[in-house]
Order: sequence, then C-alpha cells, then structure tokens
Amino acid sequence: MKHLALLAAFAVSTCAMAQEVKEDFVPNELNQPGQEYPMVNSQGYARFKIKAPEAQAVNVGLGLGGTHGGTDLKKTADGFWEGTTSAPLDEGFHYYHVTIDGGTFNDPGACNYYGSVRWESGIEIPAHDKDFYALRDDVPHGNVQQILFNSPSTKSVRRAFVYTPASYDGKTKLPVLYLQHGWGEDETAWSNQGHANLIMDNLIADGKIKPFIIVMTYGMTNDIKFGAGFGSFNFKAFETVLVDELVPYVDSHFATLADRKHRAMAGLSMGGMETRNITLARPEVFGWWGLLSGGQYGPQDFEKMDKNLIPLGIFMSCGSKEQPDAINKAAADLKAAKYNAQGFVSDGTAHEFLTWRRSLYHLAQMFFK
Repeated sequence: MKHLALLAAFAVSTCAMAQEVKEDFVPNELNQPGQEYPMVNSQGYARFKIKAPEAQAVNVGLGLGGTHGGTDLKKTADGFWEGTTSAPLDEGFHYYHVTIDGGTFNDPGACNYYGSVRWESGIEIPAHDKDFYALRDDVPHGNVQQILFNSPSTKSVRRAFVYTPASYDGKTKLPVLYLQHGWGEDETAWSNQGHANLIMDNLIADGKIKPFIIVMTYGMTNDIKFGAGFGSFNFKAFETVLVDELVPYVDSHFATLADRKHRAMAGLSMGGMETRNITLARPEVFGWWGLLSGGQYGPQDFEKMDKNLIPLGIFMSCGSKEQPDAINKAAADLKAAKYNAQGFVSDGTAHEFLTWRRSLYHLAQMFFK
C-alpha cells in the first residue's frame, strides 16, 4: 500500500458544471481517521484537495484503473491542488487514484482498497437504498475470518475469507456460497468494497433468508497484466484450486451441508466468467449458479446435461448502464424453458459495486430455497 508525503483533501474547481453545485459537502465516509477530504455532496459530486507544491500537473482518475477519465485539479497559492468532478458520480463505491506529473499515487486522505491489480483509494457516494448494506447496531453480526489452505496444484498455500453468520455454532450444518471477485481485485473485495457480510447480517436479522456461509478466495492462478485480456487465463487451473482443494477444506473445517443442493457458486465480472466455466464443467458440485455482470446462461447450455445435474436455480444480473436487455432476455428464455431462473437489473448503475451489492441482496433471497 503506497502513501504519499502529500496531504490530501478535496475542494471546488472553477470548471463549468452541468448543474449548480450545492455547497453541502461533507467528508467522505471512507476517509482515513481525522481527514476532511475528499468530500462528497448531496448531489453526488466529489471534491478533492492534494498538497503537491512542486508539481506541474495533478489529476484524479476515477473508476477501475482510472478508466472513467479524470478530474484536472488547479493549483492554489498555498501549494494545494483543488478540483471537483464535472458531474455527479453514480451512487455507491468508486476506486480512484491521483496522477502527479505522470506518477500514480493514492490519496493519503482516503482508505485503500485492492483493485486494478493494486491498492486504490476509495470514495463512497451514499446510495438512496444504502440501508440494506448499512452497519446496523440492532442486528447480530457474523464473523469474517481468514483461512489458509494447501494447494498442491499451485504448489502454494492460498488464502480465503469465510463469512459465518452470527448464529454459527460449529454444529448446525449450513449451505455454502462460493463468491468470486472481479478482475484486478482479490479475496478482500466482497467484504471490504461489497459489504457482503453486512448484507447477510441484515437479511438474516430481517428474516428474509436462512443463514448460510460465504467463502471468498483469490481467483487468479496465473499472472496476467491488467488490461491484457483473458486469452491466457487458465480457468481449468482455478477450477482445480476451488473444487478439488478449497471445497474439501471448507467441508472438513466448517459445519457445512456438503452436497450440491446446498452449495452455490457466483461471481462478479471475471468471477462470473469463472463461475460460468466451472459450473458448466462441474455441475455435480454446485446446485445454485450466479453471474453478476459476468455473462448469461441459456437453455442450450443444458441440452445435453444429465437431468440430475441441472442447476436448482440460476441468478443473472447487471447494471442498467451495462447490458440489461441481454440479462432480461436470458432470464426470459430460461424461464420459458422451465428452468428456475431470475434476472435482476440494478437501476442507475454500471460495472460497479453498488450493482453487485444489490445483486447479492437479491441472489441471497433466491438461493437454497
């Protein structure tokens, strides 16, 4: 994790805005303790302020790898660089980083999250429906623990994180969801950026689902540079790690219902691609399948499959700014073919974590029923 010898904060730019910007900015909820900046306002604008007195140019790049363009900051007399996004950001979590004279840095004012195959700064635009993933003091909270498991196929000891509900006692056996992160992220993403544990805590406390376990592990088994594509990615190698090494470890170390009826796999983006490949290759292992901004299933996928191995339930989702028509059509086609399928489109979001938080919220209410 990189830290600058710079002070970070956020402020208003003089560039033209699409609407009048309200001056009700408050510190971002993901800021480092005691840091005032970055800030966000009630409209979703973000405001930055970075101390770099010797710099010639400072830019804030938003989105995974800065792919959504940047906000140029302007220098002030006191050595700070200040600026505000030219338009509101989507509700939810966003990665960002600071570029200073061509060098990439994190904002010392913000907390860091693993994305873009590096630690990135994070900013949260409060969502209108944020209560479903809020940290509530009126519900029992589960536990997220790190496990280390031996992986003979990769000749390494690998890491995973396991969410167990507040009621978990090590005796009552529970279903298990294997939940995969996206490209450039790691096994911390679903807990940190996705708030998977809080979503589960709230759903369980509200009586909307029965408790189940979630397992989150690193989905890469070979090195691919960011942006290079998936041509050289070996899904088969990760299949071995997940199915033949991690699943047996979890079943032997936790109280699980160790059969396909009570075992699910889902993933976002790249994790959805992994899920699609692995579930179709090993349908005897997973009974419930979920693709979150990670493609679709179709009736043709099951034409030659043993009827006893047909998925018990299929969940597919994306943001409304992605490919909603593809998700809706795929769900309709599967339902017409008498498969238990559900499609979900997150309103007003793109390829980002609010899409996937909402997706998990709905997926959790479908699986294991």
